[in-house]
This record gives sequence, C-alpha cells and structure tokens, in this order.
Amino acid sequence: MKTDVEELSPTRVKLTIEVPFEELEHAFDVTYKSLAKQVRIKGFRPGKAPARLIDRYVGRGAVISEAVNHAVPELYNEAVQKEELFALGQPDVEVTKLEDHDELAFTAEVDVRPKFEVKDYKGIAVTVDSAEVTDEQVEEQVGTLRERFSTLTGVERPIEDGDHLSIDLSAAVDGEPLEDVAVSGYSYEVGTNTMLEGLDETLRGMAAGGEETFKTTLVGGEHEGTEADVTVTVHSVKVKELPELDDEFAQLASEFDTIGELRDDVRKRMGEVRRLQQLSSARDQALEKLIESVDIPLPDSVVDEEVDRRRQSLEQQLAQSGLTKEAYLESQEKTEEEFDEELSTGARSAVKAGFILDQLAIEENLTADQGELSQYVFDQAQRMGVSPDQLAQHLVESNQIRVAFTEVVRGKAMDLVLAEAVITDEDGKTVEPPERPGASDERAVEEAAKAAAAAAAETAGEEPAVEGSESGEDAK
Repeated sequence: MKTDVEELSPTRVKLTIEVPFEELEHAFDVTYKSLAKQVRIKGFRPGKAPARLIDRYVGRGAVISEAVNHAVPELYNEAVQKEELFALGQPDVEVTKLEDHDELAFTAEVDVRPKFEVKDYKGIAVTVDSAEVTDEQVEEQVGTLRERFSTLTGVERPIEDGDHLSIDLSAAVDGEPLEDVAVSGYSYEVGTNTMLEGLDETLRGMAAGGEETFKTTLVGGEHEGTEADVTVTVHSVKVKELPELDDEFAQLASEFDTIGELRDDVRKRMGEVRRLQQLSSARDQALEKLIESVDIPLPDSVVDEEVDRRRQSLEQQLAQSGLTKEAYLESQEKTEEEFDEELSTGARSAVKAGFILDQLAIEENLTADQGELSQYVFDQAQRMGVSPDQLAQHLVESNQIRVAFTEVVRGKAMDLVLAEAVITDEDGKTVEPPERPGASDERAVEEAAKAAAAAAAETAGEEPAVEGSESGEDAK
C-alpha cells in the first residue's frame, strides 16, 4: 500500500492511498464468504458456492464494490496509524481508481488535531480567596445548625417582625370575590416581604383572631397587575425559640459532648471546604491562563460538534424543567445572538482545552490504569444517580470506554498543571498545590494518545463513507 499525505490546512489533511489488487485478497475472501451464505445456487449448499459462480450470479462489479466497502475502512485506519495522524471525526472518502485485477486508489480528507507543544504550563500564577475561617463565620455556621433545632411557641401580643403566623388570604375587585386568589392556613414569617406589597405593614400590630383589609396589586396568575382589596385573617402567632448554645445542645445536634468540640469540628469542616474551593478556583484560573498561552487553530467541524452537543444538552435540561428557550433567554437577559456567541465561545474554549491537555498528557507520559477508570465510573455514576455497574455496561455497549479513559487522562494533565502552579491567596500567603501525578511507560503513552484522538471526535465505532464505489453505500 502506498500512502501520500497532503496538508490542506493546519487542521485538515488529504490522504491518497493506492493498493494493488493482490493486497485486497482478505477483503475478497470475506466478501465471497458473506455472499455465499446469501445466494442460492443450484447444486451447492448455502455458503459452499465457489467464487467464480458467485461472480457470475451476482455480477463481478457487485463483488468488487462489496470488497472495496470492506477494505477501505481498514486501509484508511492503517494509513492513519502509519502516518501518525490524530484524525478527528469522519473522513470524506472518494474512490478515484478501481480496476479489476490491477489497483484500488482512493482519497480521504479528514480533520486532524493541530501539531504543537505545551511549553509554558509550569509556574502559572493564580490568586484565590483565603481559606482562613474566622470566629464570626464559625458562629454563623453554628447559628444555622441552631436554627434547625428551634421550636415555635404561641404568644398573645401584637404581631412583630420575625413572628411566624398562620393566615388566610382572600381578594376582591369592586366587591366581587376572586375565587382563584385565596389561600388558607398559609405559614408566613413577618418581615420577609415575600408575598404581597403591603401585607407586612398590615400584619404588624395585629393579633391572633384579627382580620384586616388592604389594597395592593396582585402578582402572578390570571389577575396579575390587578389592584384588589385583600383580606388577611390571622389564626395564630408564634415566636421561634432557639436552644441555648451549651453542652446539652452539642449533644443534641452532634456526636460531640461539648459545645467547644462542636465549634472545633465546624471550624475544621469549613476549612476543608474552603481548601477545596481554593483548589477549584486555582484549577479554573490555571486552565484559563493555559488556554490563553497556547495559540492553535481549531477544526471547525469539531467546534461545531461541541456547539451542537451543548445546545442539545441545554434544550434537554429546559424540556425537563418545563421551560422554553425564550423564557430561559429572558431570565438570563440575553438575546438569541448573544446566546449563540456565548455558546460558540464556550465550545471553542472547551475544544482547545481538550487538545492542550491531550498533548500535555503525551509529553509528560500520563495515562490511566484500571483503578483510576473504575474510580471515574464510580464518581460519574454517583453524580448521575445510577449504579456503577449500569454505567460501566453503558460505556462498553456504546463504545465510550475510550472517552472515559481520555477524561481521566485529561484530569491528570490538569492536576499536573495545578501542581506546577504558583498559588497565593488574597493575603499573599502561599497555597500548597496537590502533588504531581505520576508518569507511565511509552506504550501506555501511545495508547493514551490514540484514545485521546478517538475520544476528541467522539466517533468511536464509526467508519468512513465511500464515494465513488458502485454500491454507493457506507463502507462496512
């Protein structure tokens, strides 16, 4: 087989492949065995008809077409590996020469990952929030816990802000009751101003059993924007009582014996959370700066696929939430054009980040072992709310194991960037990054590179379509 590579652009190549007919022997053997099982020739059992009779029965041209459809994908993949190309997506294949007993020639145009090196990933400087936990923050967290163990006690006095009420509401316009604007036994905290304008002002000073009417503009529903007379009836008035912050409360609310131990645990947990937030922020900033530092062209087809993927994902989320795209854009205060621009920008950034992390993984000999893949599947299954076995089976059946492999390797590449970053907090203190991930042998690196290229296109298991063959069908 003879292969020639022409660079059409930094992200697209054209392969010209020429193959003598004798090298297609395997493809013809497979084709004859397949056709022999399909045709019925008198005097021969199914699958036993000789090649010469099959040529005569179905036509030599049909046999050649079938053999070419079988051979082209294998020849294309062999050429890609031989030329060490990182092909992305489906190639455009055209048969340019097909002469029986002579030669098969075809071209394949395909997008490829651009060639580049990741040189400036060490020493990226980022600034994060401080992880220091103050006494006030600890008390605020303990106070939140204290609120969970509060109780409501009835009082007989005028209503004040902070009181918890049970109320009825009804509305009327010009003396005509609005039957669909009424609630009974509604729990409401005075002073929150979360319902109708004027409600809190009316409630202050009332008492249990009292009833008042006030004018307000209705919000929401069929009568939204209508001025109405709203009547509020108070059934009960209660105040929230909080437990004392003592050892008894610590024993009630936690596994600790003293309030001091509870506060220490709260401080520790908050510090751990803030440390994770620091690293997450540092990770995002380091990746953003890394993307800005590398200038590479991006294949339009890969970017378009990422745009479509993101658009479909959003549409599915909106459909599940019962929202329209128009309502979503309105809530985000964005126009259709701004949304499309943001989608395109995000997609280009994601594709570029993937290329950079793939290349860094190759340069630094990073790969993923079985344990890391299993952990990835476990983590993803927890996020999706399915069992790890179900997700693993889905990945295998959909031929997405290489995608999972690539995600793990990219994560390790990002860990390396973070481990080499210079991280300081807002007070100028140095933040220790996580440890540098380990390296692997050359064979593993080669497999990582192949998996990364395959996953970037998300075309695992697909084969190139052939133009110019007699059958006109996809090569199988």
